[in-house]
Amino acid sequence: MYNILTLNKIATCGTDIFDREKYAVGDSIENSDAIMVRSAKMHDMEFSDNLLAIARAGAGVNNIPVEKCAEQGIVVFNTPGANSNAVKELAICALLLSSRKITEAAAWAASLKGTPDAPKTVEGGKAKFAGPEILGKTLGIIGLGAIGGKIANAAVSLGMKVVGYDPYLSVNTALLLDPAVKVVADVEYIYKNSDYITIHVPYTPETKNTIDAEQIAMMKDGVRLINLARGELINSQAVVNAIASGKVAKYVTDFADDIVLGQENIIVLPHLGASTPESEDNCAVMAANELIDYIEKGTIKNSVNFPNAELAKTGDNLVCVLHKNTPAILSQITAAVSGANIENLVNKSKGDWAYTMLDVKGSVGKSAIEAVDGVVKVRII
Repeated sequence: MYNILTLNKIATCGTDIFDREKYAVGDSIENSDAIMVRSAKMHDMEFSDNLLAIARAGAGVNNIPVEKCAEQGIVVFNTPGANSNAVKELAICALLLSSRKITEAAAWAASLKGTPDAPKTVEGGKAKFAGPEILGKTLGIIGLGAIGGKIANAAVSLGMKVVGYDPYLSVNTALLLDPAVKVVADVEYIYKNSDYITIHVPYTPETKNTIDAEQIAMMKDGVRLINLARGELINSQAVVNAIASGKVAKYVTDFADDIVLGQENIIVLPHLGASTPESEDNCAVMAANELIDYIEKGTIKNSVNFPNAELAKTGDNLVCVLHKNTPAILSQITAAVSGANIENLVNKSKGDWAYTMLDVKGSVGKSAIEAVDGVVKVRII
């Protein structure tokens, strides 16, 4: 029996996937073998030696100590693409919000309640809320992954000219893009030629302040910025300054901080990107399947700290080894199972960490493998 601890409320369509003859699932589980989490902060948590994996029902993993987990042999999964449609729809909404002064107009109209002849006042005052259409305008997209690609295609269908930048664009993702999407190799082209710019990249120390005063200075006057990815990707103070100078016409962000809150021409949303029941269901189902595949078959897919890998079990044992990505360690691992016959082997690496799977005929002892310097966790399935 495997114990699955749920932090936050996880959609039941995800937790129901676990076979209750094999898994105990709940928010009061002790000695957990795996954890499902949404937004709970985990940096101060202590993890037991038997914890195998953490699955984040969402894309960002800032709330999880990813490197600490790697050092303890805990695989951290996320669910890329599961919330992509929800974010795409909010991005289209943000395009319109940034153009048509909708929120300001609605607030003004509501303020007229109880005043005499409100309908006439509304008609007389609507001109101050006029804004441009998005048809024919250029949308620049930084990051053409699961979310950015869908936004690109939707914007094309709405009659926009779309320019995208993504140095890590995969062939499969590129094939899904509408042919009208222009992919450029230099992000500065986005800054210099776009009427609207939206960013959809992961937040890392390297991507912090991807858009700062220097990048804003390259942009067209009156540009409209959208940030539904991570607040740290765009420098809030730089945007406030640019709005005050008239360089930026509007900023729509899904991330509140004290710098942007209450500022004119900045619309702050309360992190609504994935807040749809459909998105929460998709994330929960994907997270549950990731944990089941890893626990039962050793398969890793969508991990942020270890490489993707899978190997069918045809022999007596499937040996799964999480280890540091160091020279000659693979030969030491195979030597440690020399008493058995290795039918097949997979070895993949990701940055400082690696994963080796061995399909073995015969008996295998864990202790000899665990003794190899750099090995952090060994499982035999």
